[in-house]
Amino acid sequence: MALKNKVWNDERIELIVGIFLRVGVIIASVFVLSGGIFYLAKYATDFPEYKIFSGEPADLRSVHGIVADAFSLRSRGIIQFGLFLLMCTPVAWVAFLLFAFAKERDRAYVIVASIVLAELLFSIVGKYLYG
Repeated sequence: MALKNKVWNDERIELIVGIFLRVGVIIASVFVLSGGIFYLAKYATDFPEYKIFSGEPADLRSVHGIVADAFSLRSRGIIQFGLFLLMCTPVAWVAFLLFAFAKERDRAYVIVASIVLAELLFSIVGKYLYG
């Protein structure tokens, strides 16, 4: 069946959303798992220092640093990148729903999806803007 013959109905949207969420979680899991394997391969024999708490390094506290570390194949950066992808999955899901509801011309759901998307984006971006 050609793409132009498909209509935007609830069943099609549910199917796409289900695939979208599964693929997002699988991709994020692959990154976290591979980063964890790399991390264990390098640091498996190190003993943790439980008396002193040290948070994430400064380069893993920003999206730019996480992406740079992941592309440099640093294990902690790959793990953080996978977690970032996992966090972005619902944001992309709501953005898709906003698009789908707009295609269906369903104004009420467009408004609701817009509010939810704005809230999600503010909660993510606001952390970096307002600490």
